[in-house]
Amino acid sequence: MTTKASKCDVDPAAVFACANSLWQACVKQANVDPNLNLSDAYNGMDQLMREVMRIGEMFEKWACRYVEFAELSAVWPYSMKDKFGDACLAVMLPDMLDHFDSNDCLRVAYELRLPMRVDGTLRLAIDIRASNPIADSVFKEFRIQTVRYKLHDNHLAPFTVEDDPFDEQFGLPYFGLYGIDKGGSPEHIANRSSYLESRILAQKLAPGLVLPLEPIYFGQ
Repeated sequence: MTTKASKCDVDPAAVFACANSLWQACVKQANVDPNLNLSDAYNGMDQLMREVMRIGEMFEKWACRYVEFAELSAVWPYSMKDKFGDACLAVMLPDMLDHFDSNDCLRVAYELRLPMRVDGTLRLAIDIRASNPIADSVFKEFRIQTVRYKLHDNHLAPFTVEDDPFDEQFGLPYFGLYGIDKGGSPEHIANRSSYLESRILAQKLAPGLVLPLEPIYFGQ
C-alpha cells in the first residue's frame, strides 16, 4: 500500500525521489547523446540540480491536490524514484526543464497513468452512468460525460480517454448531462462547468440517484 497519509501532505522523500529520478534520467540521456550538454544548457550543473529539485517539489504539491493515493498499490516515493524521470523526459527535452510548469505536471501524470480526482480544473475525461431510481421515468439512466468545443467552429464533441487531452483544436472540457431512454438513446439535458454541478442537477431531476461525489480518472 502507499505510505501517503493524506492527499494534502507534501512528502520530502517523494520530492527527493522525483528530483533524483529526473537527475539520473538527464545524466543517462546526456551519456548517450553527444549533442546534449547539460552544463551548457543550464549554465552549470548546479542550476540543473535546482531545476530538478524545483520540479520535484512542484510535482509533489500538484500530486497532493490531484492524485488519488488510495488507489495506488506501490509505495509513492519508491514509485517516483523508479518512474518519474523517464516520464518527465517523455514529455519534455532534458535541456528544457526550466520551462516545466503545472501543465506539464498533468502530462507527466498521464505518462505515469496515475489515478486523478476530477474537479473540472484538469483535462480529464470521464463517463459515468447511474440507474434512474424513478421507475416510470422516460429515462432509465442518467449519464455525465465530459464534452468539449472545437474552437474553430464551436462544434461540441465528446471528450473520452482515447482523445488527446492537449489537442489545441479544442477548449477545456465541460460536463454534459444526458438522459438515456429505454432504447439506449441519449438525450442531452445540459452542460455544466463542473462535475458537481452536473451531479446536483441530475439528483434534482431524479431524487435518490446515486452518483459518486468525486469521480476518479483512471485513464487507459
